[in-house]
Amino acid sequence: MGQGGEKTEKATAKKRRDSKRKGQVRRSTEVNTAFCAIVMFGLLYAIFPWFVDQMALVFRTNLSTSMILQVSSGLSVNEVMALTVRVMLSLFGAIFPILGAALVAGVAANVLQIGFMFTTETLKWKPDKINPINGFKQMFSPRKLVDLVKNLLKVFAVGYVAYTDYSNLLEKFTGYVGRDIHASFIDIMRTAFLMALKMCLVMVFIAVADFLYQWWKYEKDLRMTKQEVKDEYKMMEGDPKIKSKIRQKQMQMSAMRMMSQVPEADVVITNPTHFAVALAYNEKRSSAPIVVAKGQDYIARKIREVAIENGVEIVENPPLAQSLFAMCEVNDEIPEDLYQAVADILVFVYRQKGKIPVRG
Repeated sequence: MGQGGEKTEKATAKKRRDSKRKGQVRRSTEVNTAFCAIVMFGLLYAIFPWFVDQMALVFRTNLSTSMILQVSSGLSVNEVMALTVRVMLSLFGAIFPILGAALVAGVAANVLQIGFMFTTETLKWKPDKINPINGFKQMFSPRKLVDLVKNLLKVFAVGYVAYTDYSNLLEKFTGYVGRDIHASFIDIMRTAFLMALKMCLVMVFIAVADFLYQWWKYEKDLRMTKQEVKDEYKMMEGDPKIKSKIRQKQMQMSAMRMMSQVPEADVVITNPTHFAVALAYNEKRSSAPIVVAKGQDYIARKIREVAIENGVEIVENPPLAQSLFAMCEVNDEIPEDLYQAVADILVFVYRQKGKIPVRG
């Protein structure tokens, strides 16, 4: 493979934006799983006594003696519907904090990994997704092998922690004999949730390793060839050859506009060959003479030629020509420091043309 075909270059900002727009981001599902599990089991550990009380209240309310008698005597359809809605709302009220915490945790895990993002690209119909040949290839792809190793490692690590904790707690279970059933049940479940949290901590280490792997894989997949970088640069910034031609054309048009103003100048001050600056003064339009054209070398020569063709006076004054060229742009008024020098030249030119009388 040639140098231009090797993906050795880091992804550009545009490539990253396009990838994110398509839903291709560096995201680890293990981070989501571990984060949600920690939040759920941590919350259950903290509020389980309240949760048991809420569930007991649901059963006491809807399975009381009076309710059983009412059911045995027969219920209408409306009464059954009302009872069902009441039970479902009661159960939802007890379960909602846990489900809500899991939902918030899942959203937070995604935001922490990839920020806020909404795209419909992943929902678009793609025939390749149902192609059995592609599906068979994906079953034996390196990505699937990594997922298999990761899942086996997760099962082994979590299973080992669960087995170790369960073995250590066997002796504790015998102490529940003869104790209050409600208190024993809460204690056993909180012990189980604590064990689950320990398993979640193991999952955190797996999630961190998976996130680093997904980051590395994402950066590797985004890499570009040198030719792709060049093509993108041309597309974003424009082909350098075309840009050069555009700049050249713009300079030519600017020079043509500038040359069209030379015939209106009162005087052209030269270096004599390297610089040429054309000045025009109209006291009704401006308070000082204005540079209508300026140029160096070739442009300076063309300014002199146009001036000669149109009878514009040419005055050689190298220091003044260089100062005007350096300090002024086209259509600028001359600086105050040069007023006197330019005024002397304009008086000389106007006398030559008979615009002001010659002193005797």
